[in-house]
Amino acid sequence: MTRLNLFRNPLQRWFNKGARPTVPVKALHERDRRRMVRHFLSLERSDRILRFGSFMSDEQVTKYVNGIDFNRDMVFGVYNRVFRLAAVGHLAFAPRQPASEGVTEKDRVAEFGVSVLKSARGLGIGSKLFERANIVCRNNDVDTLYMHCLSSNQTMMHIAKKAGMEIHRDYGEADAYLKLGPADPASVLQEAMQEQLATIDYALKANVRRATKLLDRLPGRQPKE
Repeated sequence: MTRLNLFRNPLQRWFNKGARPTVPVKALHERDRRRMVRHFLSLERSDRILRFGSFMSDEQVTKYVNGIDFNRDMVFGVYNRVFRLAAVGHLAFAPRQPASEGVTEKDRVAEFGVSVLKSARGLGIGSKLFERANIVCRNNDVDTLYMHCLSSNQTMMHIAKKAGMEIHRDYGEADAYLKLGPADPASVLQEAMQEQLATIDYALKANVRRATKLLDRLPGRQPKE
Protein backbone atom coordinates (compact mmCIF):
# COMPACT_ATOMS: atom_id res chain seq x y z
CA MET A 1 0.00 0.00 0.00
CA THR A 2 1.44 3.40 -0.95
CA ARG A 3 1.72 6.41 1.29
CA LEU A 4 -0.79 8.17 -0.95
CA ASN A 5 -3.47 5.58 -0.32
CA LEU A 6 -2.91 5.76 3.43
CA PHE A 7 -4.51 9.21 3.49
CA ARG A 8 -7.20 9.03 0.85
CA ASN A 9 -10.75 8.43 1.95
CA PRO A 10 -13.45 6.88 -0.27
CA LEU A 11 -15.04 10.23 -1.15
CA GLN A 12 -11.74 11.67 -2.27
CA ARG A 13 -11.05 8.68 -4.52
CA TRP A 14 -14.49 9.09 -6.08
CA PHE A 15 -14.35 12.83 -6.77
CA ASN A 16 -10.66 13.41 -7.41
CA LYS A 17 -8.98 10.35 -8.82
CA GLY A 18 -5.22 10.64 -9.28
CA ALA A 19 -4.89 13.91 -7.36
CA ARG A 20 -2.59 14.47 -4.40
CA PRO A 21 -4.51 13.79 -1.19
CA THR A 22 -5.74 16.59 1.01
CA VAL A 23 -4.45 16.72 4.58
CA PRO A 24 -7.34 17.03 7.08
CA VAL A 25 -5.93 18.48 10.31
CA LYS A 26 -8.12 17.72 13.31
CA ALA A 27 -8.06 19.11 16.84
CA LEU A 28 -7.20 16.40 19.38
CA HIS A 29 -8.70 16.04 22.84
CA GLU A 30 -8.47 14.04 26.06
CA ARG A 31 -9.89 10.93 24.40
CA ASP A 32 -6.99 10.95 21.92
CA ARG A 33 -4.19 10.59 24.48
CA ARG A 34 -3.83 6.84 23.91
CA ARG A 35 -3.41 7.32 20.15
CA MET A 36 -0.95 10.16 20.78
CA VAL A 37 1.19 7.94 22.99
CA ARG A 38 1.14 5.26 20.30
CA HIS A 39 2.21 7.84 17.71
CA PHE A 40 5.19 9.11 19.69
CA LEU A 41 6.31 5.63 20.67
CA SER A 42 6.24 4.72 16.96
CA LEU A 43 8.84 7.37 16.14
CA GLU A 44 12.27 6.03 15.34
CA ARG A 45 15.00 6.87 17.87
CA SER A 46 16.51 9.60 15.68
CA ASP A 47 13.08 11.15 15.06
CA ARG A 48 12.28 11.11 18.76
CA ILE A 49 15.51 13.00 19.44
CA LEU A 50 14.65 15.59 16.79
CA ARG A 51 11.12 16.05 18.16
CA PHE A 52 12.06 16.48 21.81
CA GLY A 53 15.61 17.83 21.53
CA SER A 54 17.05 14.74 23.24
CA PHE A 55 16.12 11.09 23.53
CA MET A 56 13.12 10.42 25.74
CA SER A 57 12.31 6.98 27.07
CA ASP A 58 8.90 5.40 26.56
CA GLU A 59 8.03 6.31 30.14
CA GLN A 60 9.03 9.95 29.61
CA VAL A 61 7.07 10.15 26.37
CA THR A 62 3.98 8.76 28.08
CA LYS A 63 4.40 11.24 30.93
CA TYR A 64 4.70 14.10 28.41
CA VAL A 65 1.45 13.14 26.67
CA ASN A 66 -0.42 12.62 29.93
CA GLY A 67 0.78 16.04 31.11
CA ILE A 68 -0.64 18.00 28.18
CA ASP A 69 -3.24 20.51 29.38
CA PHE A 70 -5.96 20.53 26.72
CA ASN A 71 -7.67 23.46 28.46
CA ARG A 72 -4.60 25.60 27.85
CA ASP A 73 -2.88 24.19 24.76
CA MET A 74 -4.07 23.05 21.35
CA VAL A 75 -3.03 19.74 19.82
CA PHE A 76 -3.68 18.72 16.22
CA GLY A 77 -3.41 15.43 14.43
CA VAL A 78 -3.57 13.86 11.00
CA TYR A 79 -5.10 10.39 10.82
CA ASN A 80 -4.12 7.98 8.08
CA ARG A 81 -6.50 5.59 6.33
CA VAL A 82 -6.08 2.87 8.95
CA PHE A 83 -7.09 5.34 11.67
CA ARG A 84 -3.70 5.90 13.24
CA LEU A 85 -2.11 9.25 13.99
CA ALA A 86 0.52 9.82 11.33
CA ALA A 87 1.38 13.29 12.62
CA VAL A 88 0.87 15.38 15.75
CA GLY A 89 1.38 19.09 16.29
CA HIS A 90 1.42 20.59 19.79
CA LEU A 91 0.72 24.32 20.13
CA ALA A 92 1.67 25.29 23.68
CA PHE A 93 0.59 28.68 25.04
CA ALA A 94 2.59 30.43 27.74
CA PRO A 95 2.58 33.86 29.42
CA ARG A 96 4.83 36.46 27.83
CA GLN A 97 8.32 36.32 29.32
CA PRO A 98 10.85 39.17 29.72
CA ALA A 99 12.77 37.71 26.78
CA SER A 100 9.70 38.37 24.64
CA GLU A 101 9.71 42.09 25.36
CA GLY A 102 10.04 44.00 22.13
CA VAL A 103 8.80 41.00 20.17
CA THR A 104 5.18 41.09 21.32
CA GLU A 105 2.88 43.17 23.48
CA LYS A 106 0.30 40.42 23.84
CA ASP A 107 -0.23 38.55 27.11
CA ARG A 108 0.72 35.18 25.63
CA VAL A 109 3.07 33.60 23.14
CA ALA A 110 2.86 30.17 21.56
CA GLU A 111 5.44 27.47 20.80
CA PHE A 112 4.86 24.82 18.18
CA GLY A 113 6.30 21.31 17.93
CA VAL A 114 5.50 18.71 15.30
CA SER A 115 6.26 15.07 14.53
CA VAL A 116 5.45 13.06 11.40
CA LEU A 117 5.92 9.31 11.02
CA LYS A 118 8.47 8.25 8.43
CA SER A 119 5.76 6.56 6.34
CA ALA A 120 3.91 9.87 6.00
CA ARG A 121 6.77 12.13 4.94
CA GLY A 122 6.84 14.07 1.69
CA LEU A 123 3.13 14.95 1.68
CA GLY A 124 3.41 18.42 3.23
CA ILE A 125 1.77 17.30 6.47
CA GLY A 126 4.15 19.21 8.74
CA SER A 127 3.47 22.43 6.84
CA LYS A 128 -0.29 21.87 7.05
CA LEU A 129 -0.06 21.42 10.81
CA PHE A 130 1.97 24.62 11.05
CA GLU A 131 -0.60 26.50 8.96
CA ARG A 132 -3.34 25.35 11.33
CA ALA A 133 -1.30 26.50 14.34
CA ASN A 134 -0.80 29.86 12.64
CA ILE A 135 -4.55 30.37 12.19
CA VAL A 136 -5.35 29.25 15.75
CA CYS A 137 -2.82 31.74 17.15
CA ARG A 138 -4.33 34.60 15.18
CA ASN A 139 -7.85 33.69 16.28
CA ASN A 140 -6.74 33.50 19.93
CA ASP A 141 -5.09 36.94 20.00
CA VAL A 142 -1.52 35.61 19.87
CA ASP A 143 0.76 37.39 17.42
CA THR A 144 4.05 35.55 17.97
CA LEU A 145 4.62 31.89 17.14
CA TYR A 146 7.88 30.22 18.24
CA MET A 147 9.60 27.02 17.25
CA HIS A 148 12.61 25.60 19.10
CA CYS A 149 14.50 22.63 17.72
CA LEU A 150 17.89 21.18 16.94
CA SER A 151 19.63 22.86 14.01
CA SER A 152 19.89 19.41 12.44
CA ASN A 153 16.10 19.10 12.30
CA GLN A 154 15.79 19.68 8.57
CA THR A 155 12.00 19.28 8.57
CA MET A 156 11.48 22.02 11.13
CA MET A 157 14.05 24.24 9.44
CA HIS A 158 12.24 23.78 6.14
CA ILE A 159 8.90 24.70 7.72
CA ALA A 160 10.44 27.75 9.38
CA LYS A 161 12.09 29.00 6.19
CA LYS A 162 9.00 28.35 4.10
CA ALA A 163 6.91 30.38 6.57
CA GLY A 164 9.42 33.25 6.56
CA MET A 165 10.26 32.85 10.24
CA GLU A 166 13.23 34.67 11.73
CA ILE A 167 15.75 31.98 12.72
CA HIS A 168 18.51 32.23 15.34
CA ARG A 169 21.05 29.40 15.65
CA ASP A 170 23.24 28.80 18.70
CA TYR A 171 25.26 25.74 19.82
CA GLY A 172 23.44 23.23 17.64
CA GLU A 173 19.97 24.54 18.47
CA ALA A 174 17.70 26.93 16.65
CA ASP A 175 14.95 29.33 17.67
CA ALA A 176 12.54 30.68 15.10
CA TYR A 177 9.65 33.04 15.47
CA LEU A 178 6.98 34.45 13.22
CA LYS A 179 4.93 37.61 13.68
CA LEU A 180 1.27 37.03 12.91
CA GLY A 181 -1.48 39.36 11.86
CA PRO A 182 -4.72 39.83 13.80
CA ALA A 183 -7.78 37.67 13.37
CA ASP A 184 -10.31 38.58 10.71
CA PRO A 185 -13.55 37.00 9.43
CA ALA A 186 -11.58 35.00 6.84
CA SER A 187 -9.24 33.42 9.44
CA VAL A 188 -12.15 32.53 11.73
CA LEU A 189 -14.06 30.95 8.85
CA GLN A 190 -10.96 29.11 7.64
CA GLU A 191 -10.36 27.51 11.04
CA ALA A 192 -14.00 26.46 11.34
CA MET A 193 -14.06 24.95 7.85
CA GLN A 194 -10.80 23.07 8.36
CA GLU A 195 -12.08 21.53 11.58
CA GLN A 196 -15.43 20.62 10.02
CA LEU A 197 -13.79 18.89 7.06
CA ALA A 198 -11.35 17.08 9.36
CA THR A 199 -14.24 15.92 11.55
CA ILE A 200 -16.04 14.47 8.52
CA ASP A 201 -12.82 12.74 7.43
CA TYR A 202 -12.35 11.40 10.97
CA ALA A 203 -15.89 9.98 11.04
CA LEU A 204 -15.45 8.31 7.66
CA LYS A 205 -12.18 6.66 8.65
CA ALA A 206 -13.58 5.60 12.03
CA ASN A 207 -16.58 3.96 10.35
CA VAL A 208 -14.37 2.20 7.81
CA ARG A 209 -12.14 0.96 10.62
CA ARG A 210 -15.11 -0.40 12.57
CA ALA A 211 -16.48 -2.11 9.48
CA THR A 212 -13.06 -3.65 8.78
CA LYS A 213 -12.88 -5.05 12.31
CA LEU A 214 -16.32 -6.60 11.95
CA LEU A 215 -15.32 -8.20 8.64
CA ASP A 216 -12.12 -9.53 10.18
CA ARG A 217 -14.22 -11.49 12.67
CA LEU A 218 -15.98 -13.42 9.95
CA PRO A 219 -14.99 -17.11 9.80
CA GLY A 220 -12.17 -17.84 7.38
CA ARG A 221 -11.15 -14.20 6.92
CA GLN A 222 -7.55 -13.16 7.60
CA PRO A 223 -7.33 -10.05 9.83
CA LYS A 224 -5.65 -6.95 8.39
CA GLU A 225 -3.65 -4.25 10.09
